[in-house]
Amino acid sequence: MEPQPIIGYSMDALQGILQSRNQSWDPRMLQIGIDVMLIHAYDSLPSLPAYTTAPLSHAAATASWVPDGADRIGHLPDPILRDVISRLPVKDAARTAVLASRWRSLWRSAPLVLDDIHLLTGIATGPAGRPRIGDETPGLADAVSRVLATHPGPFRSVHLTCSAMEAHRGEVARWLDALAAKAVQELAFINRPWPLDIRLPATLFRCASLTRLHLGVWKFPDTAAVPRSAAFPNLRELGLFFINMDERDLAFLLDRCPVLETLTMILQIGVSLRLVSRTVRCLQLCMTKVDDVAVVDAPRLDRFLLFMSGMSKTSRIKIGRAPNLRVLGYLEPREHVLEIGNTVISAGTKESPSTVVPSVKILGLEVKFAVRNEVKKVPSFLRCFPNLETLHVKSATADEATGKASLKLWKEGGPITCVLRHMKKLVFHEFQGLINEIVFLKFIAENARFLEKMVIVVAYACYSSGEDVNSKLKPLTCAKWVGGTCKLQVFKSPFEGTTGGPVYDIRLASEFSQIADPFDLIYYRESL
Repeated sequence: MEPQPIIGYSMDALQGILQSRNQSWDPRMLQIGIDVMLIHAYDSLPSLPAYTTAPLSHAAATASWVPDGADRIGHLPDPILRDVISRLPVKDAARTAVLASRWRSLWRSAPLVLDDIHLLTGIATGPAGRPRIGDETPGLADAVSRVLATHPGPFRSVHLTCSAMEAHRGEVARWLDALAAKAVQELAFINRPWPLDIRLPATLFRCASLTRLHLGVWKFPDTAAVPRSAAFPNLRELGLFFINMDERDLAFLLDRCPVLETLTMILQIGVSLRLVSRTVRCLQLCMTKVDDVAVVDAPRLDRFLLFMSGMSKTSRIKIGRAPNLRVLGYLEPREHVLEIGNTVISAGTKESPSTVVPSVKILGLEVKFAVRNEVKKVPSFLRCFPNLETLHVKSATADEATGKASLKLWKEGGPITCVLRHMKKLVFHEFQGLINEIVFLKFIAENARFLEKMVIVVAYACYSSGEDVNSKLKPLTCAKWVGGTCKLQVFKSPFEGTTGGPVYDIRLASEFSQIADPFDLIYYRESL
């Protein structure tokens, strides 16, 4: 029997399936796995515009330090006070009504910022400060209902991530009704399993005021119950995390987001996506089992980011019309079949006008340098991006070495234009000291005429084992560098284990004005 996704199974049902296959059953380990999964969802959520480090009780306790005891805050204009109140945790915001008669109406007229984590009391927390799977959250749903019913709106930002929605299906529908009626702008709505097949009410599509929407651990609404006119006309950011949906559901959703700029998918299973959008600027697929992703027509797409998006299965990544695509990666030659236009890129593919994406300036690759057949694909991948200026390469560990890749391999198939004419920066992450890694780095040093900086981040396992890293890098220092002003910098990776650290920050990746290169984490600190 083929493995089946766990979406839709209750804990008891999953236990029965595993036992019928004579597979071990340890609910504690499964709970740990789900907790880790949810951490990724929580970490990807946008930050709330609310301060939690200085609660109102602390402010009241320090009020006596005001020199003359004057109420200077109370003299501020109402719009400023409303903005201050909207940045307080919801409990503290509501309590401002007792400060003075003037404050009584301010909370009700201030845009609501609600994170249900601020309503938890006396509960042991797990990942990201939220309750652990299976833990009860007594009174939480009632508290959420009271806040949503009491506050007249508008709702600026609402995060509902701490409730096991199975026990509150009636409240879920009423919450969405209230959010729609009171013009919610930003919504994060994450179910705490089990089970994993709770259908999200179709009333979600009534929230036409949304500008940001993050959904997690739901079964997609029945589209037959959604009016044809339903849409998210203001939605610019969409995050989908472990949503039970098929290709038609995804197309249905995207068709109703006419101004969408950022699409993030995390831990989705069997994704098939045809991106046709005149507005999307950032596409992220993280820890997602990709079957087929085609960028068909995306004239504004600037970033196409992938992280662990093969999941041990060959995935097709096709790039059609994307004239402004500037950042791409991390591509994995062992799992991604890259297709440019109508040409599948394979070892030995020549550079031609039909096989290049000239707009790409920043590329990320994850390569098992111990596997020669995988290394052979890298030159062909690089030829697809002739104007590349910054290359990030992460060296992945392999179960066993399967051959050496000489300098001749890198020169077969003709010149690599980006290396010869445009590459300015190379960052090599998780250097393991392999011969094939040194050969690649030496090839870049001896051929990249305009290279300004080469950064090598040495894997923890390499420098902590007592090996002489400098001796491993000696062939590189003896190479005939063609870039006379290039700087070589070598750092230690702070991440233990064999996988290294994250390749980029999901939350920051779409910050176009602040983050020019989302792969340049600068997480390395100590030089060798």
